[in-house]
Amino acid sequence: MTPQKYFNLRIGSALKWARKNLFNTWYNSLLTVGCLWIIYQLLKDFTIWITGQAKWEIIRENFRLFLVGRYPESEYWRLWLVLVALATLIGLSWVRKIRNQLPVIWILAFPIILWLIGGGLGLSKVDTNLWNGLLLTLLMAVTSIILSFPLGILLALGRTSQLPVVRWFSIIYIEVIRGLPLIGILFIAQVMLPLVLPPEIRLDRVLRASAGLTLFSAAYIAENVRGGLQAIPRSQIEAAKALGLNPPLVVLLIILPQALRIAIPSIVGQFIGLFKDTTLLSIVGLLELLGMARSILAQPEFMGSYAEVYLFVGALYWLCCYGMSLASRRLEENLAKRKPS
Repeated sequence: MTPQKYFNLRIGSALKWARKNLFNTWYNSLLTVGCLWIIYQLLKDFTIWITGQAKWEIIRENFRLFLVGRYPESEYWRLWLVLVALATLIGLSWVRKIRNQLPVIWILAFPIILWLIGGGLGLSKVDTNLWNGLLLTLLMAVTSIILSFPLGILLALGRTSQLPVVRWFSIIYIEVIRGLPLIGILFIAQVMLPLVLPPEIRLDRVLRASAGLTLFSAAYIAENVRGGLQAIPRSQIEAAKALGLNPPLVVLLIILPQALRIAIPSIVGQFIGLFKDTTLLSIVGLLELLGMARSILAQPEFMGSYAEVYLFVGALYWLCCYGMSLASRRLEENLAKRKPS
């Protein structure tokens, strides 16, 4: 089929669909035309505002603050190394030969990235109070995701365990955490926890916030994984035991891989929700992306530019969330290709 014939076929199919669904009656035709006119007017006004009326100077002048906050400018080379490392890891994710080793590579690279950002062991230390903006948002989200995922799996397995102590501990933890709002957990981690610790122990604010996000997300991931565990037929477990596999191997080799494949959409949805939940950190004094935006808007010369700032911040959040969703679909497609027919 030539490109012209293919194009004509697609146009014909689109026109046929429009006649069937949008212009099949006179009142549907009026409704369609009216909606198209409203959409056109909104898009026209929005385009005029973006191109001629919006004051984008606030974004240009504070672009560094949005991305890295008050991180020392002399240490930007570290962030560039981190960016190059992340780009390399993402690129390796598309290489089929090493996909099986990718989780190990990511786990090994994570402490190196933290070392580059925070310093120590030969590098000058950068106080966590200077980790702001998108840098802090991404760091908190990635740290909480990496830590909460295995914890959530353990809680899900514990809730289905035959040991009463393990099962009831997992049930109580999951139900208590899911019954509390995230802001309450962050408040306990930031304000109440230092009051009950010995004076010589002073946990970093970023560490406390990361712990709160991790503990909160793990309870929801546990329920997502438990849903996947319940979807596994009992016959597979019995067949694995008949082959001589002991219970740990049955879980690791038979049950858990299938359960995680089933639970991927809900788990990624939880990760996206966790990424957006980092906006609550500004309430407890951490200037992540949204908190930095509010700080910039408090400057007298930029007061009133709410639309420009929140549109820019919303675009950054959308790009990150869409990237996670795209990676999830890619992972599902790869797993579907490996699944035996």
